[in-house]
Amino acid sequence: MTTFAKPENALKRAEELINVGQKQDALQALHDLITSKRYRAWQKTLERIMLKYVELCVDMRRGRFAKDGLIQYRIVCQQVNVNSLEEVIKHFIHLSTERAEMARNQAQALEEALDVEDLEADKRPEDLMLSYVSGEKEKDRSDRELVTPWFKFLWETYRTVLEILRNNSKLESLYAMTAHRAFQFCKQYKRTTEFRRLCEIIRNHLANLNKYRDQRDRPDLSAPESLQLYLDTRFEQLKIATELQLWQEAFRSIEDIHGLMCLVKKTPKASLLVVYYTKLTEIFWISGSHLYHAYAWLKLFSLQKSFNKNLSQKDLQMIASSALLAALLVAPYNHICGMSHLELENEKERNLRMANLINFNLEPKVENKEVLTRSDLLFEVVSKGIMSCVIPEVKDLYHLLEHEFLPLDLAAKAQPLLTKISKFGGKLASASAVPEVHLSQYLPALEKLATLRLLQQVSHVYQTMTIESLSRMIPFFDFSVVEKISVDAVKHNFITMKVDYMKGAVLFGSLDVESDDLRDHLTLLAESLNKARAMIYPPVKKASKIAEILPVLGDVVDKEHKKLLARKTIIEKRKEEQERQLLEMEREEESKRLKMQKITEEAEQKRLASEYEQRKNQRILKEIEDRELEEAQALLLEAEKRSKKKGKKPIIEGEKVTKQTLMELALSEQLRERQEMEKKMQKLSKQMDYLERARREEAAPLIETVYQQRLVEEKIRHECEQQLEVELSKQRHDSDVQEKNRLARMLDNKRIFQERVLGCRHAEYDRLRHEREEQIDQILQARRQEREAKRKIIFFLRSEEERLSKQQEEEEARKREEVERRRKEEAERRAKLDEIAEIQRQRERELEEKEMARREQLLNRSTETPTRPSEPIGGAHPDHGTAAPPAAAATAAVASASPGKYVPRFRRQSESSVVQAPPSEPDRWGNSKRDDRPADRWRSDDSRSFGSGARDERRPLGGSGGISRSTWPSSRIPPRGGS
Repeated sequence: MTTFAKPENALKRAEELINVGQKQDALQALHDLITSKRYRAWQKTLERIMLKYVELCVDMRRGRFAKDGLIQYRIVCQQVNVNSLEEVIKHFIHLSTERAEMARNQAQALEEALDVEDLEADKRPEDLMLSYVSGEKEKDRSDRELVTPWFKFLWETYRTVLEILRNNSKLESLYAMTAHRAFQFCKQYKRTTEFRRLCEIIRNHLANLNKYRDQRDRPDLSAPESLQLYLDTRFEQLKIATELQLWQEAFRSIEDIHGLMCLVKKTPKASLLVVYYTKLTEIFWISGSHLYHAYAWLKLFSLQKSFNKNLSQKDLQMIASSALLAALLVAPYNHICGMSHLELENEKERNLRMANLINFNLEPKVENKEVLTRSDLLFEVVSKGIMSCVIPEVKDLYHLLEHEFLPLDLAAKAQPLLTKISKFGGKLASASAVPEVHLSQYLPALEKLATLRLLQQVSHVYQTMTIESLSRMIPFFDFSVVEKISVDAVKHNFITMKVDYMKGAVLFGSLDVESDDLRDHLTLLAESLNKARAMIYPPVKKASKIAEILPVLGDVVDKEHKKLLARKTIIEKRKEEQERQLLEMEREEESKRLKMQKITEEAEQKRLASEYEQRKNQRILKEIEDRELEEAQALLLEAEKRSKKKGKKPIIEGEKVTKQTLMELALSEQLRERQEMEKKMQKLSKQMDYLERARREEAAPLIETVYQQRLVEEKIRHECEQQLEVELSKQRHDSDVQEKNRLARMLDNKRIFQERVLGCRHAEYDRLRHEREEQIDQILQARRQEREAKRKIIFFLRSEEERLSKQQEEEEARKREEVERRRKEEAERRAKLDEIAEIQRQRERELEEKEMARREQLLNRSTETPTRPSEPIGGAHPDHGTAAPPAAAATAAVASASPGKYVPRFRRQSESSVVQAPPSEPDRWGNSKRDDRPADRWRSDDSRSFGSGARDERRPLGGSGGISRSTWPSSRIPPRGGS
């Protein structure tokens, strides 16, 4: 792309390319400009460029280009100019919707234009052949060619915009608006698959919002505005799901709303709750969950009664009647009978889940065995005051089915009530959020309930009844349907009955299965045999033998019974162990097989994916090459045809023919043909407008005549119906007066009976109150005694704790004293050892000083009077190997010195000290020191320090004399064992 100093130049260049028909090059140029970081500072010009770019993407249906450009523009505008991004996205959605509607209208106009008498006159031969071969209608082909591509692009537009705007606090309103428009698109065109995908997309956006909490510009759901937008979107999703009859998706939307409210811990407005429970009633009714349907109606009644101030009495009666009938039609037996443990756990979890949804409960619910039951529901209905709001027929039906005991007349009395109830219903004027209420939808379930109640009451009164009599008592169903209902009731232990078709009778009682006749057959056989034995052998003669045998026989029977039980237990344990081992082996084999299969599948998928990518790339390259070749050839042929028609040559001599020149010529020709077609279409539309205007002008007087005739007919019909209604009202009034006179004779008897019943109830109440007071006194006395005993126990425990704590403290004090004593002893011992060590170090220092003085004296003497070579070191006699005593040697050394030579005082002192040294004590290593040797801490007197040679021998080191090894300085003595 050629770079420009200003983005206006790039925009002008793109417009020039669009004018000459090169939209692809213009789109690519604008895309490169938007993705470049060079022109991001030009906000206003970039907005114009972006609008032009969006228009090009919509014209060419390039959704991928539009998505990339919008993402780059969002990066530019998100922190600086969010309104510009909002305008661009709105323009993008508007253009996509407009083009889709235009394509749809064009397809409809094409269908109407083809709707003529002679289809063959307007069809081309190739169209006829295509219709015969494919069997496809003209409308389907036109929709596939015109409408479907634009609808696909519109759907892709919605998805792209939602993906760009997701989880952005600055674009929440635009995100909600886009979601609402996408819902309306799915509703308008009945797009159920796209609606499911849209719901899943919005659900994933909320999940990612909760997952990545540290995201920048993340919406705050605790804010009222954000929460309201999210709730409105979910409620719109719920409404569209119910209108499209996608009940599973509607239930998932309910869960989404409930999860959102649990997340933010806030209860929505009453108007939204009414919609919530209204949709719940529809969903549960479609799913057949009558219990949850009734609870939803109960919540809806409570909300309408509490928050709807404009609710009329008639609408309140309809809502209350619906709630009561919904509670009545719940099956009166328990469905959990006979379930396994796993099924019971699943049912319990399901009940808890539904209870949370229906109650809109944000707190964890107490886990009971049954969270929602029919008995609790009816109790809530009575306690909430619904009975005072329902219509009389529904109230009478409730008392008849729940409180009356009429085995023979129950169905006959319930049928006219059900007929009257089925006529009630309609739209509620003062409760717009509640849909139309039709009580007739409850009629089949109520008839089934009446049948169950009749069978229950008949089974309490009769043991046997003919099938004909039972069929006459139940006018709702045939006997085959009654039998199906009774089978379900018997399965759940609600009634006990069986049908004997051989006798044509129904049996009530404990004989509910055929195997009951054989349950005690061994006992009956034993009793019969005992009777026969007693008749053959009188009991008097065998009394003694039986008395002897019976005790032993009882013990034997008990032992055998215990053995059988033990054997049975062992067998069962072995079977369980074998089954467990088999299950473990199967589980291990299955896990191994699954691992191998997973590894194989992953390898195969990788291989297939790589092969698919290679084939795809090759195919795309080949298609691009083939398409370019075909386009060049087609353009060349068209140029040649046009040149032949117009009589001029398409190629100038010396000019180089390229694909670009051919495409420019073809695009200019297509633009001219399109303009001519648009002029023809405008002329045709004007002609159709004139024809339509003329047709309506001719039809106007005929419509007026028909309207006047219809008014006269409706007036006559209204008068007839009004007269009929007056006659019926008079007849009903007369019958009601007769009934009142007939029942007035029973008024005295009724009063007497009422007084008798009230007197009995007062007496019973006084007796129960007296017993209750006595029980309360006993309970209070028992609680006083219990408190006194508890107080004594607490006092004893506290005193014991105090004693133990004191004892523990004394023990700890003793331990601390012992530790302190040991610490003092250790300190004293260490002080003594330090003192002894200091004395020893002082003694060693003194010995070292003496040794140094002695060595210095010997060194001085050896330098003054060197010994002769023939004389051994140390003054030893040549004829003897023993050394002279040290005192004599020292005296001789002093005497041999020159008499007139000056000797320093310290030498004289050292010599005298050497001469007068006392006998040495044992050294620090425990070795005794020789009297003729000075104390040497390095043990230089040891013969091992000098290798080989005599122990006391002194050898000369060289020529005329030298220093003996015994007088070698200690710092220069090589280490023992060294070189």
